[in-house]
Amino acid sequence: MLYLLDANVLIDANRDYYPMARVPEFWKWLLHMGREGRIKIPKEICAEVARGNDELAENVRGAHFKHALVFTEEAETRFVDQAVRQGYADDLEEDEIHALGRDPLLIAYALRDPSTRCIVTTEVSKPAKQPANRHLPDAAKALEIQTYNTFELVRRLDFRTNWRKKFG
Repeated sequence: MLYLLDANVLIDANRDYYPMARVPEFWKWLLHMGREGRIKIPKEICAEVARGNDELAENVRGAHFKHALVFTEEAETRFVDQAVRQGYADDLEEDEIHALGRDPLLIAYALRDPSTRCIVTTEVSKPAKQPANRHLPDAAKALEIQTYNTFELVRRLDFRTNWRKKFG
């Protein structure tokens, strides 16, 4: 399974759960999983995080991060359109589509092969929200894309602070 990360996974992890200076093992593990092809971050999502002015943004702009984690595949327009139409609504105005941000792109990358790709986000499902205000997990679910949160990701890929012993 390829885990495609939303920007909030990195931002929230650094701010709330695994600060870079306090839990560097998490970030090294993330890079390792990226090099192994298990975790990737679409380039558009990386660009969003890289605009910051903190340690996370600085690392995201670094060559080691880009080499290990950036997903260089191009999003297919047909999948982006499908993500907007089926995940949100087929009658959104231009400003509503713009307000969706990069979420339709993230869904589009997963749509290329939903049996082997999923999305990781810290957004929570809020099924009552409709069309342009729909949360990423709900839009993805409408397209049968599996979503996980950060804690499910670390359980599924077995992150531990001594992870290097497992991989040598």
